[in-house]
Amino acid sequence: MQTKITLPRLAVLAVAAAGSLGATAVASAGATAGSTIVIRHQLRGCHAWSANGDAFKAAQAVTLHRGGAITVTNNDVMSHKLIETSGPAVKFKRVSVGMGMGLKGTFPPAMLARMGSSSTLTFAKAGVYKFTTKPGEDFMAGVKTIGEDNVLRLTVTVR
Repeated sequence: MQTKITLPRLAVLAVAAAGSLGATAVASAGATAGSTIVIRHQLRGCHAWSANGDAFKAAQAVTLHRGGAITVTNNDVMSHKLIETSGPAVKFKRVSVGMGMGLKGTFPPAMLARMGSSSTLTFAKAGVYKFTTKPGEDFMAGVKTIGEDNVLRLTVTVR
């Protein structure tokens, strides 16, 4: 049996198809099991970070599943100490100590003391976590920037 598709019926089908595609896009844009953050040096604002390869900016937001993790890598010309400003306790684990740069001693996992150093933060509980960094001194002399230094802020929502 053949069904005639009229213009009103075609419009209904198009709306239904678009609605299901939109629902798929929203579901896939939700929480993830893991995320990556990269800190870099830049001329304006001194430093910024990128979440999952998106644009570099001072403020980032990430949504994770409970038990998820974020790996933060420091590619800036200065050290950064990760500081949790609110939320349940987070477990920090050193992934990489980075390049030498003449620094001596051992550093806690939250301290990204060298270029290329990274740490992984694991989120065991649901909630909203907020982080900032405390930047240190430049590794390289003569690095110039324009304007005020950015204050890096990260909000992690764990579901």
